Amino acid sequence: MYIILVYDVNVDRVTKIMKICRQYLEHIQNSVFEGEIKSSDLKELKMKIKKVINQDEDSILIFRFRSDKYFKKEVIGVNKHEVSNII
Repeated sequence: MYIILVYDVNVDRVTKIMKICRQYLEHIQNSVFEGEIKSSDLKELKMKIKKVINQDEDSILIFRFRSDKYFKKEVIGVNKHEVSNII
Protein backbone atom coordinates (compact mmCIF):
# COMPACT_ATOMS: atom_id res chain seq x y z
CA MET A 1 0.00 0.00 0.00
CA TYR A 2 1.02 3.63 -0.39
CA ILE A 3 0.76 6.05 2.53
CA ILE A 4 1.19 9.69 3.33
CA LEU A 5 2.11 10.33 6.96
CA VAL A 6 1.83 13.78 8.50
CA TYR A 7 2.80 14.60 12.06
CA ASP A 8 2.42 17.47 14.48
CA VAL A 9 4.34 16.65 17.64
CA ASN A 10 5.96 18.53 20.48
CA VAL A 11 9.35 19.94 19.49
CA ASP A 12 11.01 17.61 22.03
CA ARG A 13 9.87 14.59 19.98
CA VAL A 14 10.26 15.85 16.40
CA THR A 15 13.72 14.38 15.85
CA LYS A 16 12.74 10.98 17.25
CA ILE A 17 9.61 10.78 15.09
CA MET A 18 11.54 11.90 12.01
CA LYS A 19 14.17 9.19 12.54
CA ILE A 20 11.52 6.52 12.91
CA CYS A 21 9.63 7.63 9.79
CA ARG A 22 12.82 7.78 7.70
CA GLN A 23 13.32 4.05 8.32
CA TYR A 24 10.16 3.31 6.32
CA LEU A 25 9.23 6.32 4.15
CA GLU A 26 10.60 9.20 2.10
CA HIS A 27 10.78 12.60 3.78
CA ILE A 28 9.11 14.99 1.33
CA GLN A 29 8.50 18.14 3.40
CA ASN A 30 8.59 19.33 6.98
CA SER A 31 6.56 16.83 8.99
CA VAL A 32 5.43 14.93 5.86
CA PHE A 33 6.50 11.48 4.66
CA GLU A 34 5.22 9.27 1.87
CA GLY A 35 5.94 5.95 0.27
CA GLU A 36 5.10 2.36 -0.48
CA ILE A 37 4.95 0.20 2.66
CA LYS A 38 4.00 -3.38 3.52
CA SER A 39 1.22 -3.92 6.05
CA SER A 40 3.67 -5.52 8.48
CA ASP A 41 6.04 -2.55 8.21
CA LEU A 42 3.17 -0.10 8.75
CA LYS A 43 2.18 -1.98 11.89
CA GLU A 44 5.78 -1.81 13.11
CA LEU A 45 6.04 1.90 12.25
CA LYS A 46 2.86 2.67 14.20
CA MET A 47 4.08 0.71 17.23
CA LYS A 48 7.37 2.63 17.27
CA ILE A 49 5.58 5.97 16.93
CA LYS A 50 3.16 5.15 19.76
CA LYS A 51 6.11 4.49 22.07
CA VAL A 52 7.47 8.01 21.46
CA ILE A 53 4.46 10.32 21.21
CA ASN A 54 2.25 11.75 23.92
CA GLN A 55 -1.21 10.75 22.70
CA ASP A 56 -2.80 13.61 24.64
CA GLU A 57 -0.61 16.22 22.91
CA ASP A 58 0.73 14.91 19.58
CA SER A 59 -1.01 14.11 16.30
CA ILE A 60 -0.11 11.63 13.55
CA LEU A 61 -2.22 11.37 10.40
CA ILE A 62 -1.84 8.41 8.03
CA PHE A 63 -3.57 8.48 4.64
CA ARG A 64 -3.68 5.05 2.95
CA PHE A 65 -3.99 4.31 -0.75
CA ARG A 66 -3.90 1.02 -2.61
CA SER A 67 -0.94 2.35 -4.57
CA ASP A 68 0.50 5.64 -5.77
CA LYS A 69 -1.59 5.20 -8.95
CA TYR A 70 -4.84 5.94 -7.10
CA PHE A 71 -4.14 9.57 -6.34
CA LYS A 72 -2.73 12.61 -8.09
CA LYS A 73 -0.12 14.82 -6.48
CA GLU A 74 0.25 18.37 -7.71
CA VAL A 75 3.16 20.55 -6.63
CA ILE A 76 2.87 24.32 -6.80
CA GLY A 77 6.20 26.03 -6.32
CA VAL A 78 9.38 24.16 -5.47
CA ASN A 79 9.25 20.38 -5.46
CA LYS A 80 11.44 19.71 -2.44
CA HIS A 81 11.51 15.99 -3.06
CA GLU A 82 11.87 14.55 -6.54
CA VAL A 83 12.06 10.79 -6.73
CA SER A 84 14.54 9.53 -9.27
CA ASN A 85 13.82 6.27 -11.08
CA ILE A 86 17.42 6.06 -12.25
CA ILE A 87 19.36 3.23 -10.61
